Amino acid sequence: MKKLMTLVCAAVVALTLSMPAWSQSTTGAKKQAAPTAQKESKADKKEAAKKKKDADKKTKEDKKEAKASKKKK
Repeated sequence: MKKLMTLVCAAVVALTLSMPAWSQSTTGAKKQAAPTAQKESKADKKEAAKKKKDADKKTKEDKKEAKASKKKK
């Protein structure tokens, strides 16, 4: 009886650890995919911020030119 209970307990533990939803650690696929996506988004954010900064600078220059042309007339 003791051997049977040991075998049943070992089978339950093995089954529990083999199921991804019940195991203590997560699978590696989610952990590996996330940092790559974040690095890309950081690069995209930097690029978007740079484009926005350049656009703001361009609009300021255009406003200055418009004021200067109005004063000349």
